Amino acid sequence: MAERARQTGSTQPSGTLVPSGTLVAVVGPSGAGKDSLIQFAMAHFSGRPEVHLVQRVITRAADAGGEDHVAVSAAGFEAQQAAGDFAVHWDAHGLRYGIPASVQDQLAQGHLVLANGSRSVLDLFHRAFPTLLVVNVTARPEVLAKRLEARGRESVADIEARLKRGGSLSIPAQYNCLTIDNSGPLEEGGRKLVAALEELLADRAAQQS
Repeated sequence: MAERARQTGSTQPSGTLVPSGTLVAVVGPSGAGKDSLIQFAMAHFSGRPEVHLVQRVITRAADAGGEDHVAVSAAGFEAQQAAGDFAVHWDAHGLRYGIPASVQDQLAQGHLVLANGSRSVLDLFHRAFPTLLVVNVTARPEVLAKRLEARGRESVADIEARLKRGGSLSIPAQYNCLTIDNSGPLEEGGRKLVAALEELLADRAAQQS
């Protein structure tokens, strides 16, 4: 889904601990294949206790399709927000999204945490996660259009508008960013993501040795 989030989100202070792990925010336009790449990577790292996937809290029905998420009502989301249960939260497409504050514990242990993020709120992610790595997933415009058409959720005019909005969002230079062109087979983009994550883990292991 194309990201057009309103800047109404915020971050939860992470306390005095400096995280030694890395939060990897996977972002990109609708049709780029973010969820598929995340699933590919998590399959590769299956059984690796130092690699985690964030299960986002979303005000969307559990059976609405898409990513595996924790479904809550608007009131339930407000209650969790008030209780400080989110490291980051934001609004987009009439829904509310939250990254559980528990990821800070995983990062404090030096672990690697993957999250489906949003280009529109990277400033919130960076404030909450100073060791942030942004993985910007892209694809050629014609590939994005074909994938969106295959979903059958929107008209041609809606798809064109979504592609135009998505193309206007870029990653500011201040972020540590890896761009993956996922126009081709999933395995190609997936191997690039896995290689980058393996490098992060190797660097962490070297620092601890």
